[in-house]
Amino acid sequence: MTKSKSLLSQEERVTEGSRTILRAGVLFTLLIMALPSAAELTAGSMDVKWNEGAEDCSRTAQPPLQVHRYNEATFILRENPCATYEAPFMYVLVGSARALLIDSGDVSDPQAMPLARTVRSLLPTATFPLLVVHTHGHLDHRMGDGQFTGTAGVEVIGTSLQEVTRGLHLTDWPNGTATLDLGGRTVDVIPTPGHYPSEVSYYDRATGLFFSGDFLLPGRLLIEDTAADLASAQRVAQFLADRPVSYVLGGHIELDQAGQTFLGVHHHPNERALQLSKEDLLGLPDIVSGFNGFYGKHGIYILENQNRVLVAFAAVLLALLVAAGFGVRALIHRRRQRVARAKPGTAPARVD
Repeated sequence: MTKSKSLLSQEERVTEGSRTILRAGVLFTLLIMALPSAAELTAGSMDVKWNEGAEDCSRTAQPPLQVHRYNEATFILRENPCATYEAPFMYVLVGSARALLIDSGDVSDPQAMPLARTVRSLLPTATFPLLVVHTHGHLDHRMGDGQFTGTAGVEVIGTSLQEVTRGLHLTDWPNGTATLDLGGRTVDVIPTPGHYPSEVSYYDRATGLFFSGDFLLPGRLLIEDTAADLASAQRVAQFLADRPVSYVLGGHIELDQAGQTFLGVHHHPNERALQLSKEDLLGLPDIVSGFNGFYGKHGIYILENQNRVLVAFAAVLLALLVAAGFGVRALIHRRRQRVARAKPGTAPARVD
């Protein structure tokens, strides 16, 4: 018993020591952010190889969640492709007063996906205030919300248009913007509907990182409202025209280095990089303006109205089924005629 207590005490001291180092690093980073002479963006690293999942996940042990430290106060999290083929990205930004989690992923079970525990381990203290927000309301970006709901010091903002506008103080939707003050760190909130009615993107002034969710990512741009998406692309381009952008970080990687898509698979070998550039973002209005509202390709992007594609697919499938039905009926009719003619003494059919 004494030995167990000693081990527990040692573990607590290690944890507290790690938190002390983390607090010091966060405070130093925030101090650099706040210095008047530090007009330059706070640097970070995208030197990371993301876990690629496996062809047979049952035979390959995979950590469910990968954490990349961009800098001392900014973290990129990704759910392993073996845990979910969506393999979404999430982002933690730490200020001096509170932290921000952007999206909560595709897995709700804390045993299978220890998201809340991992996020807590990245914060300066165990009770550090946390705000959970989303880029949009599709399930693969909010299934982890339940791990945070009801937790002291945590606020979770929902994904309906009313919840987004009220919780993020967006009083002029979709034309206005809002800001989130994390304490020595300001994050701008920009409405970007088109993929989803209440979609927003986030711009971190300290690092110059732009978090675009599914509005812009290396892969499919699923556009449900072309007019809204074009207006969003123009709005973002105008907002960022005179602002520095280090990287544009989306919600998924859907392409390999050869440009082939990963769809519904748990193995993502040879993925292309997650990060896009400011030029990619500024070029988005021209790309969306050329979209036919159904399906198209532009560079690395696949533009698609998924609902219309599904309707068209269903219509083609229905037409094929109807044609097949008529074909089968015609075959049966001809077969009966041949059988009737082959019977001895059968009079030919009368033709009036």
